[in-house]
Amino acid sequence: MERKSNGTQATSVITIFLCFVIAVIEGLDLQAAGIAASGIKEYFSLSPEQLGIFFSAGILGLLPGTLFGGRYADKVGRKIVLIWSVAIFAVFTLMTVWVESFTQLLIVRFLAGMGLGAALPNLITLASEATTSENRGKSVGLMYCGLPVGAILLSFWAAYDPTGNWKSIFYIGGILPLLVIPFMIKFLPESKEYLATKSQTDQEGQQSSFKDLFNKQYAGRTLLLWVSYFFTLMVVYIMLSWLPSLFMELGFSRKDGSMAQVCFMIGAFFGTIILGMLIDRWNKVAVIILMYIGILAGLVCLNSATTLTSIYLAAALTGTFTIGGQGVLYTYGSYIYPAHLRGTGVGAASAMGRVGAMLGPTIAGFILAAGAGASGVFTAAIPGIVLSAIIMVILSKKLAKSEKETNARSEAAHT
Repeated sequence: MERKSNGTQATSVITIFLCFVIAVIEGLDLQAAGIAASGIKEYFSLSPEQLGIFFSAGILGLLPGTLFGGRYADKVGRKIVLIWSVAIFAVFTLMTVWVESFTQLLIVRFLAGMGLGAALPNLITLASEATTSENRGKSVGLMYCGLPVGAILLSFWAAYDPTGNWKSIFYIGGILPLLVIPFMIKFLPESKEYLATKSQTDQEGQQSSFKDLFNKQYAGRTLLLWVSYFFTLMVVYIMLSWLPSLFMELGFSRKDGSMAQVCFMIGAFFGTIILGMLIDRWNKVAVIILMYIGILAGLVCLNSATTLTSIYLAAALTGTFTIGGQGVLYTYGSYIYPAHLRGTGVGAASAMGRVGAMLGPTIAGFILAAGAGASGVFTAAIPGIVLSAIIMVILSKKLAKSEKETNARSEAAHT
């Protein structure tokens, strides 16, 4: 029995570690566009509006990738979909360095985004299913903290890269995942929860589908989760895409802007882990309220910061709760849906979030083009966060009520 427990624990550690490594690489790629923005803008002679469209192209690719990556994870398995997803975003990230027109740039960023999008719901489901439900938030948090780690490493590279060549960023983002794929094939285990559920559904001759997200049990949860993902990810991707450029807009250097992004991601690293642990141990409503208060406080501080030190602190605060909060939302998806529907549910919610993520950077580009400046961008993000906070509190209460009813029925069945 002890040997079996040790084997299960080892499998969990391997799964979370490999998912963490992929999340690090995703962090590199997601941050690449924002860090390379000034070089790409100069190389292709882009206007602020075109730069916003460039940011949104990769995010637009995340939408179908996330949707179908989650769906096929429930059909053919988390592992195989994740491996193909990593291969796709590796190849097209690498191809970014060879394009010679704005149109080609948009195409390869879109296709790289599809691979990234398909990987994400599989990382979440593999991490959440590698452990018990009591530690699900911790597991997702430990996996997802890889994203800010990747972004931090790339920000340091950009801040101290002596060449200043934007193409080196995409070389790194493309080659690293290609090196990791053989390790995934050999060492990454398939989710035992998925295998058990697949065996049961095969015997019963039933398959889950998108329409199951809207049956009587899940329709309300699905719609609330979608709206919250939409507005929260809109703000997250404005920060991911525009933060270095916004600080340069305020008169700081490229190096200062990159270091502000490092502070943002350092906060994100700690926020992802801490909020992930809290969601397992605290009242979920309290964690949600704390998360959104933190996001609002960060936006207000960014809006009012004037010195470099205050900007770094505001960036760290914002990163703690925006990226950390995103990890909480992903954990919620794994709580809301059962194993046979988890990939589909998390993928669909993430896809809706990608719609907001796609619109956010473009809207920020137009706000800047209209002359509102960095302050206008930070202010415009606040209403969506307030609405998302209200919705997540409602969803948390619905989830708590459902859990009580389920426990009551279970106790009644045993008496």
